[in-house]
Amino acid sequence: MTSPKLLEVRNLRVEFPTRRGTLVAVDDISFDIAAGEVLGVVGESGAGKSMTGAAIIGLLEPPGRIAGGEIRLEGRRIDNLPYNEMRRIRGRQIGAIFQDPLTSLNPLYKVGDQLVETILTHLPMNREQARARAVQLLEDVGIPSPGERVNHYPHQFSGGMRQRVVIALALAAEPKLIVADEPTTALDVSIQAQIIQLLKRLCREKGTAVMLVTHDMGVIAETADRVAVMYAGRIAEIGPVQDVIQRPHHPYTVGLMGAIPSMGVKVERLTQINGSMPRLNAIPKGCAFNPRCPKVFDKCLVDRPEPMPAGQSLAACWLVKEPVHV
Repeated sequence: MTSPKLLEVRNLRVEFPTRRGTLVAVDDISFDIAAGEVLGVVGESGAGKSMTGAAIIGLLEPPGRIAGGEIRLEGRRIDNLPYNEMRRIRGRQIGAIFQDPLTSLNPLYKVGDQLVETILTHLPMNREQARARAVQLLEDVGIPSPGERVNHYPHQFSGGMRQRVVIALALAAEPKLIVADEPTTALDVSIQAQIIQLLKRLCREKGTAVMLVTHDMGVIAETADRVAVMYAGRIAEIGPVQDVIQRPHHPYTVGLMGAIPSMGVKVERLTQINGSMPRLNAIPKGCAFNPRCPKVFDKCLVDRPEPMPAGQSLAACWLVKEPVHV
């Protein structure tokens, strides 16, 4: 039995109006995340990963705007809510973890005070109960001596410990969904592994859904249940993580997987995808990947493919037959 859809994104379009025309950062993408599921979103810089996350949590930087589509949380549409209402949802039902923990923590306040204020804002607790919960949250995310550390300032924590505090802050109001944007990028590998295990445990124990934005396929392989591969503002391929990693269908995904070294397999050189991601003001007609694709043919230069069934996945590629609308 599959879990109900917690988050539903349908035909999302994010635009940036400029003096020279409108730039489309996210172009008609659709996906779901179920309760307790980790959806990894992967791609090169500029693919639209972070923009998708920012649109979901209502933190698009002006002049960026949602120009089309719908975002629903537990069936309720949230992309068209007033700012104050979305702010309440952002703390209570959607938590956010960003790449740099210092952007989420106020350096002038003790971490315990920041946790307590967040808890008091969103949960029916008094200050004493909120403080006890703050200490418990720090313990849950693996911070030693939480009763003592709750009185420390952000600068008194290491980078990895600060990121744990940010995760505690994101979990403070027991959200249904967490949007984690490159949460392990600034950390060393051993700390990365601990943060990944922590996110997985939270999904398992709390039924929290996680949208994990990253450019690191290793993190995706270790953490995610499903993966969406983005390219030039669109989803190139989406499916179960093992299916996408072991049997990729889109030529871009094939190139990404070929660029990852395999343990115990000796190769002269890794696969390379020639060229670079197109600028938003120069996305080619047809399939956006066609200038870099080794399997390009005439149809790719003219018609843009929609996601189509490919094994257990969906791939937006004309090499795959029969379109499906998601």
